[in-house]
Amino acid sequence: MAGGGGAGVPEVPVVLLPVAIDDGTLDACLAALDAGTPAGTRVWLADDAQAGPRGLAIIERWLDRTPLRAEYTRRPRPLGEVAHLDEALAACGDADVIVLAPDAVPGPGWAQQLAACAARDGAIATATPWCNAGETAAWPDCGEVGPQPAGADLARLARAAGGMSPVHPELPAAIDHAVFIRGRARARAGGLDAASYASRYAALIDLSLRMAGLGWRNVLCETAFVARGGEGGPAEGDLDALAARWPAWPPRLARFLMQDPARGLRSALARRLDGVDPPSQHELFAS
Repeated sequence: MAGGGGAGVPEVPVVLLPVAIDDGTLDACLAALDAGTPAGTRVWLADDAQAGPRGLAIIERWLDRTPLRAEYTRRPRPLGEVAHLDEALAACGDADVIVLAPDAVPGPGWAQQLAACAARDGAIATATPWCNAGETAAWPDCGEVGPQPAGADLARLARAAGGMSPVHPELPAAIDHAVFIRGRARARAGGLDAASYASRYAALIDLSLRMAGLGWRNVLCETAFVARGGEGGPAEGDLDALAARWPAWPPRLARFLMQDPARGLRSALARRLDGVDPPSQHELFAS
């Protein structure tokens, strides 16, 4: 089940948030979820025995007051971030899911835009929004980490992105700050490979490449923006494992970063942002 649907509007899939150790980023992420996600959207906080006492208090307080249909689960002992995420995705069956990094701060409308992106093309397996630290989906500069927008700046970026014409160009692979994953494609390609990769970053790349090999698409959702303090990254040995399994992927990624085929869309978002007024007080504090 999901929330945010209406006549002619795609329902928002389940938002899956792996809980991390950092209490501050968790608090900011949960606050942004409340502010920018339709009431009633199902959110699953999946804790691989990571949250400490303060994190547990933050989660308990948030669960008591959130307008989202939130659930929280906690393992008695850590399984590992890839195996834990794979377990959670498997529990969702063939349902579509949006995986949100625990240190991400989604902008207003982010989940609706990802759902709409996926609804436009049934061949889309993954859709990744813009991010200030999003590698191939980075804005304003491809492959560069920009300052993290917050408050009014993030709201303006989200509004500017929401007004973009939906093109949804191909990306080399999914990126882990936030990603829509089509359940049917994931089920056909199999789960995450916890035996080969230790990071969500690498395991999601591998999954998206397997789905692409089956004819699905990994795209940029240029109508959504999710902020982050820094890029995700691989664990030790993950890049070697990716290169061994997908020898064409490293040079393809390098070409994308050097040539930046989405340069026109980055410039279009910058132009749109120039014409967007600061949000009203109601927009900033509505939940």
